[in-house]
Amino acid sequence: MSTFLSKAILDFFIAFGIVIGGAMLGGIGAVVSLQPPTSTMLDVASRIKIWALAAAVGGTIDPMRVIESNFLDGNLSPAIKQILYLIFAFLGAHMGTELVKWLCNNARV
Repeated sequence: MSTFLSKAILDFFIAFGIVIGGAMLGGIGAVVSLQPPTSTMLDVASRIKIWALAAAVGGTIDPMRVIESNFLDGNLSPAIKQILYLIFAFLGAHMGTELVKWLCNNARV
């Protein structure tokens, strides 16, 4: 498997795991503190989404610097790769958030 594809898959699953893990542990904390776990899990999943994206790509500024420096120099390939890494990480975080929403809505029925 190519290096690009393996890093993109890794970014996807890191972002997915951060959202799922944060929401689940937030739900456990809500139960311990006698709060409703489903609303807490939904709130945590939506708030942690952007941080999962940033953590998956390795920080908030470095990928943007790679995009800026390579794009301005005329070298588009590294910039396109960084944009695709961001997209894969966003998809992972978004799918994690949607899974938490789906689980919480099914728990209410």
